[in-house]
Amino acid sequence: MSDAVLAFEGIGQDFPAPGSQAPIRVLDGLSFEVASGKFVAVIGPSGCGKSTLLQMAAGLLKPTRGTVRHRGRLIDAVNREVGFVPQQAQLFPWKTLSENVELPLLLRGIAVAERRQRVAEALASVGLSGFEDYYPSQLSGGMQKRGSIARTLIYRPDVILMDEPFGALDAQTRMVMQHDLQTLAQDAGATILFVTHDITEAVVLADSVVIMGQRPSHLLATIPIDLARPRDVFEPFRNPGYEAAYDAVWSVFRSQINIRHRAPAMEATP
Repeated sequence: MSDAVLAFEGIGQDFPAPGSQAPIRVLDGLSFEVASGKFVAVIGPSGCGKSTLLQMAAGLLKPTRGTVRHRGRLIDAVNREVGFVPQQAQLFPWKTLSENVELPLLLRGIAVAERRQRVAEALASVGLSGFEDYYPSQLSGGMQKRGSIARTLIYRPDVILMDEPFGALDAQTRMVMQHDLQTLAQDAGATILFVTHDITEAVVLADSVVIMGQRPSHLLATIPIDLARPRDVFEPFRNPGYEAAYDAVWSVFRSQINIRHRAPAMEATP
C-alpha cells in the first residue's frame, strides 16, 4: 500500500486564453506522489504550472483533468489540513507578530492559555523570541518570512506547501532560511512540497526532486537525493555526493532551458 500523503494522478490543467476560444494547456498528464515525512522539491521552467500544483493541493483550484488526493481523500474543496507558505510573507500590517502567528489558532477556537504557549513555542522555533510585540514594518524581510513560517507551523498542518518562499530574499538571508527550514523540517518530521526555480536549493534541501517540462508540462523525472543530513547549505559542494546529485538533476533539466549563443564576430578583411 502506498504511504503517499499527497498524490497527483494524471493532472491536466487548461486556462482560458484571452482573445481565443482555444484554452492554454499548462499541465498534461502529470503524476507523482509525496510520501509521509519527505521533503519533495519541484522545479521546472517558468510558467510550467509548478504553483498551480500547490493551489490544487490546497484545494484552491480544481484540475481540468485528473485528481489530487490527500491521504487517499479526494481534494474537492479548500484543504484545511495543509499549510501554505507563499512567496511573500503576507503578514497583516496592523497586527503584531504574535497576533499574526496566533491567528490560525484563534480561528480554530483554541483557548487563550494554549494559544499563548504555542505562539511562544512557534516563535522560539524560528528564532523570533523577543519580537512578539513588533509590527511587520519593524521586521526585516527575513524575519517576516520566519514569522510567516511560524504562523503556518503553529497549527501543525499535515503537509506544508511552499511556493518559492525564499526567492525575494538576499543571498545571505536565503541561506540562513534554508538552514533553518532544514532544521525545522527534521525536528517536526514534516511533509513538505517545495516549489523553487533554484537547482542548488532543491538539491541541498530535498529528499527527491520532481522535474517538470515546458508547457504543456508533464513529469520529466523524479530524482532521489541521497545526501546525509544535516546538509551544509552555506557550502553545498562540501556535502559528499552533492556534485553527482546536482549533475543528475541538471542533466534532465538542461534540455528545458533555451540558451542562445551569440555568433562570433567576423574579422574585418584588410
